[in-house]
Amino acid sequence: MMKTFEDLQQTSKENMDTAIKSFGALSKTGQAIAVEMADYSKKAFEDGTAAIEKLFGAKSFDKAIEVQTAYAKTAYEGFVAEATKISELYADFAKEAFKPFETAVAKAK
Repeated sequence: MMKTFEDLQQTSKENMDTAIKSFGALSKTGQAIAVEMADYSKKAFEDGTAAIEKLFGAKSFDKAIEVQTAYAKTAYEGFVAEATKISELYADFAKEAFKPFETAVAKAK
């Protein structure tokens, strides 16, 4: 009976350690995603403001179209690059979150 209770305690401790490791990974990766999103938002706002300033400074309709086209192209490329980066962070997020559980399941087998 005592051995079973000790085994139960050990298993509970291992499960708690696994959960804590998982939450730690979630917190660290979640912070990285939040920082990345904040940086992107700041840069997108600054780029948009600069484009508007250039647009208001355009002397002709053709120049205004050129400025708008350049901004749209740059904004799209920036968005695609950022979306790729964020999706990679989320993939890492999932891998890190489940890594402690994979180890626990491997031990159980």
